[in-house]
Amino acid sequence: MQVAVLAHEKFPDRAKTAVGLLRYADYEVEAVLDRENAGKRVSDFLPDVQDAPIVAEMADAPDVDALIVGIAPIGGGFDESWRSDVRTALEGGADLISGLHYFLAEDEEFADLAAENDCDIWDVRKPPEDLTVAQGVADEVEAEVVLTVGTDCSVGKMTATMELLEAARDRGADVGFIPTGQTGIMIENWGTPIDRVVSDFTAGAVEEMILERGDDHDYLLVEGQGSIVHPAYSAVTCGILHGSMADKLVLCHEAGREAIHGYEDTAVPPISEYVDLYEDLARPVHETEVVAGALNTSDIGDDAAARDAVATFADELDAPATDPVRFDADDVLEAIL
Repeated sequence: MQVAVLAHEKFPDRAKTAVGLLRYADYEVEAVLDRENAGKRVSDFLPDVQDAPIVAEMADAPDVDALIVGIAPIGGGFDESWRSDVRTALEGGADLISGLHYFLAEDEEFADLAAENDCDIWDVRKPPEDLTVAQGVADEVEAEVVLTVGTDCSVGKMTATMELLEAARDRGADVGFIPTGQTGIMIENWGTPIDRVVSDFTAGAVEEMILERGDDHDYLLVEGQGSIVHPAYSAVTCGILHGSMADKLVLCHEAGREAIHGYEDTAVPPISEYVDLYEDLARPVHETEVVAGALNTSDIGDDAAARDAVATFADELDAPATDPVRFDADDVLEAIL
């Protein structure tokens, strides 16, 4: 499928959905919409993903099958400055794919345009309606369950999960993927958006996915969300931790991150405290341990400095670690598999 990806004023640093799609999805990205970087190319910012031109608006993009909203601000709202791009896409017959909490299919103008032009609107963050509470049975599946957890939101949990998934499969391991957020769902074309689920049903929604795939693979990699210390997102993190009943955890962190994203007065605790927090919180439901770490070193230009940062992170974690995008994941995979 040929797509355009909307990432106005956020590309690439604050457009993790767009970057995830460029790196891992099967979509052919024909253009990225970013009015601040129009005239440049994706490769000017990200040399290791598929390339595409960056244009100012949808009217400047080639004909595509769909427009994907590739950014999600805190709260997942819709920015009215995007309306003309969405309107242009629908008028041109392109479908819409969105990971916002604002459902485009429920926007009267967009719904009417979609009907007029025979377009589909997929609101990825709209969960199933038949969810229920967890039964505490995710540990009964055949697969060993590995969950990525974070020191904060937007530190690279989805990226680490996808990189480890690909590396494990390259080794010949039978590994399945459990998508819990909009980017992973767009990549895999299935999953449940856990941060949109009613709180009582969060753990149950994760458990349901584990049960659906848990006897089909030797291992399941579960995409984590948020952080257990995040003032806004900790409930989602806890629900995934308890619902997945993970056997092993991989702690994800961004090098240099000192404050919680969006809450700059809240300091990031020491790495060793995260190990205790996650293991202690999980233990009453299902005992687990942090067996490895994934460090996002994208803001470190020099490879030698990045390796030093990874080594320091591993020491703080007392477990093997890597930047799975930048370096090999052999030691981490040994700990997981």
